[in-house]
Amino acid sequence: MNLNATLFAQFVVFFILAGFTMKFVWPPLMKALDERAEKIANGLAAAEKGKAEMAAAEKRVQAELSSARDEGQKRIGDAEKRAQAIIEEAKKTASDEAARIIAAAKADAEQQVTRAREELRGQVASIAVKGAEQILKREVNAAAHADLLNQLKTEL
Repeated sequence: MNLNATLFAQFVVFFILAGFTMKFVWPPLMKALDERAEKIANGLAAAEKGKAEMAAAEKRVQAELSSARDEGQKRIGDAEKRAQAIIEEAKKTASDEAARIIAAAKADAEQQVTRAREELRGQVASIAVKGAEQILKREVNAAAHADLLNQLKTEL
């Protein structure tokens, strides 16, 4: 065999193999590589979009938290005002009730004093009548009268 013929045959086989590879193997391989590159690019774009959406969501969350915090502070302030109003109302009600109870107690005490005076007057009158009866039953004697008056003093 001749080296030139072998070399020529190898060239022919090489070109046939290169042509076959370029026509049947290379296009699907390049298509797969292009699809893979496109998937990677889409994935990177989706990641960037996700990051942007995450940042926007984080801003919305911070805004909602701030709003909720402000609303909570407002509700706490309203509750404190309402509690203070309830306390003031309870104090006023208690002082009104205390004034009413004091007035009722004073009126009751005054009634008891009036009854006691009336009862005392009645007792003094009956004692005076008894004393006068005893004085009139005896004869008029200063010493006897003094004794009866002392007895009357002890009864009063």
